[in-house]
Amino acid sequence: MEKIYDFKALTSRGKELDFAQFKGKVLLIVNTASKCGFTPQFKGLEELNQKYKDRGLVTIGFPCNQFNHQDPGTDSEIEGFCQLNYGVTFQIMKKINVNGDEAHPIFKFLKSKTKGVLGSAIKWNFTKFLISRDGEVIKRYAPTTAPEKLVKDIEEMLG
Repeated sequence: MEKIYDFKALTSRGKELDFAQFKGKVLLIVNTASKCGFTPQFKGLEELNQKYKDRGLVTIGFPCNQFNHQDPGTDSEIEGFCQLNYGVTFQIMKKINVNGDEAHPIFKFLKSKTKGVLGSAIKWNFTKFLISRDGEVIKRYAPTTAPEKLVKDIEEMLG
């Protein structure tokens, strides 16, 4: 697999999402958690989504329970939490693993393209990946990087 467009994943409602439909879009992919100190970042992610979706940004959240069990709910509970507490309208996916042998193929791909503090491993919830319109993984952001700090890079990619 060479590009993000080669992948498919399940939404929180169990529907297959083909990433090929995002060709020509800028993608922001984030591993999320509902009970993390960084959970308030959902607000900033949704603000980015609202501000840039009409210009071609697609924001996608992948819940993960691997870090201190901070997303223990069911897929529907997680989606409801995001909508109710943060007004999230961007796509929330089925809960996955981002590290280890059981890591989702999308995260294996993303990690192979950009390294973080721990090498290829995801350090914690709310690690963010920005993918260009041509499907190249351009940048990886630490969990501590607030969504508003991505504005310059997003605007550059959107043109």
